Formats: sequence, C-alpha cells, structure tokens
Amino acid sequence: MFSTVSCLLLFFCLLGSAQAYKNYTVGDALGWFDNTEKSNVNYQKWADTKEFTLGDFLIFNTDTNHSVVETYNFTTYKECDYDDAQDKDTIQWSASDPSNTQTRPVTVAVPLMKEGMTYFFSGDYDGDQCRSGQHFKINVTYGQGLPKSLKSPEDAPSPASAVAGDDDSAPDTIVPSNFNHPKEEQNEDDKASDKQDSSSVSISKYAQLHIVLLGPLLFFF
Repeated sequence: MFSTVSCLLLFFCLLGSAQAYKNYTVGDALGWFDNTEKSNVNYQKWADTKEFTLGDFLIFNTDTNHSVVETYNFTTYKECDYDDAQDKDTIQWSASDPSNTQTRPVTVAVPLMKEGMTYFFSGDYDGDQCRSGQHFKINVTYGQGLPKSLKSPEDAPSPASAVAGDDDSAPDTIVPSNFNHPKEEQNEDDKASDKQDSSSVSISKYAQLHIVLLGPLLFFF
C-alpha cells in the first residue's frame, strides 16, 4: 500500500515539473563555439536529446568572437549567411567583433517565441564558424504557450540587432551567470484564484487516491 502511495505522489510531482518552463544551456559545459576551438562540439546531437516549448530560454555561453543568429528560414540557415535574410524571419541576438583581438566572455539569453522549426548559427567569418559545427535546428512545440512576460513586446528581451543583415556593431545581450527564467507577476486576485484552484486540484487528487487505495480493500470485504 505504501509503495502505491509513493508511486502516485512521485507521478504527480513529475507531472507538475514537466509543465514548467525551462532554461537550456546550449552545448552544456562546452558552451557556444565552433569546432576549431572545441573539437568535440556537436550541437545537433545536443539539441536532439531535448524537448523545446514556447517560453523556454536557450542560454548561449560564448565570447565576443562568436555571434548568435536565430532564423526561421531554412535557406538562410543552410547557407550560413543572413545578409539577404528578411528582418521578420531572422534575428541577430548577439553581434561579434572579429577584428578585435581581445575577446571577452558573454552570455546571451534567447527566448523561444514561435512554434515550429527554428535554426541557430554563428554568422561570423563569412559563415566559416557555422560551417565548422556552430549550428543546430530545433522544433518548438506549444507547451503551455508564452508566459505573460514574453507576450508583451516591452517586456521581451531585446536582440543585439533587430534588423537582419545589419553589419553595424551592436551591444551584446548580457545576462547574469545565475540567470533564472523570468517568473510571472501576479496580483492578489490572481494569487487567491490560483490558491483556490490548487486546493480544488488537491482535493480531486486526494479523492482519486482514496478510491485507488480503497478499491482493493472493498474487494476483499
């Protein structure tokens, strides 16, 4: 009996955690670099083990010698070149300065804002970094949908350059090393409503658990 209760509680806990928004550190400990610097990078292999949904964040740990380009255009991705891309389908989240010999580390946080196939690559050195392994594609599903903090344009994170193909130097999007996914702000009425909904769900789950546990006992009587 105790084993059954434990399994059910674990299931409910996992169910709740599976619905949370997530932060994914691209490449994990390897960071975001081409294979001339990190010979064992395979970003597609890394991405294929993950499930991405709207509202999740990709965290790129890189330096000022590499850029972060996001596109929904497969041709742009395939050619490793965003010069001819449309500003509605390609965003440069972090620009680099290859002429600067002094590089410094940067962390770039990119929210997943659109369902469907999404492509990432570094657009520097005429696409050489992209062709040297610094690229990957993902499929973004709806999940819980966008959180409120990303639905409002003024609250959404800003890219380094909103216009694709802009070669002008732009400031990097920097986030702290202890970056956490933005949490929803709630007013008192929303909090009260959520608390009531939570109580109702808890009661419902308790009732289901009660039935599951009592079923075998009633059978013997």
